[in-house]
Amino acid sequence: MNYASQDLRDEHEVILHGLEILEEMADRLEDRQPVEIEDLEALVDFLKQFADRCHHGKEEGLYFASLEKAGIPRQNGPIGVMLAEHVEGRSYIARMTTALTDVYSPRDFATAARSYVELLRNHIGKENQVLFMMGDQRLPEDEQARLLTAFEAYEADVMGPDSHEKFHATIERLGKKYLS
Repeated sequence: MNYASQDLRDEHEVILHGLEILEEMADRLEDRQPVEIEDLEALVDFLKQFADRCHHGKEEGLYFASLEKAGIPRQNGPIGVMLAEHVEGRSYIARMTTALTDVYSPRDFATAARSYVELLRNHIGKENQVLFMMGDQRLPEDEQARLLTAFEAYEADVMGPDSHEKFHATIERLGKKYLS
């Protein structure tokens, strides 16, 4: 059976690679080493568009609703925790954006970046090791298939054609530049 959670896990791998790059950029900024502002902007755009709008959008708009129907609670439950962490992550992205757009502040950017990296790594671990496993056990095959189709439609409607390829290329380019 094809699991909707596998699609989300695959996106987690790309996001985790982006977090590794972000962490390296924060290290360099704190050590007063050069980091091109265009690269910082590109990575923040990846976080806004791919991690939040696409990935979290599919979770919030589609996957979590299916989990709730299958009996996994939102209030005082794992879905509520994930949603609160999405909101917290958006606040760190906003702080990184402010550090780039108002008066450029490498220190403020690095601080927000580190907080975001820590939050999202823990968040992804909880989803992969707890929530998705619960979903895999509770969602029947026909619901898994429906979700996968809905994910594709969401990406086409909200993100546009070839969006995944564009963001993967950005992460590959930044990875080669900052992690080599």
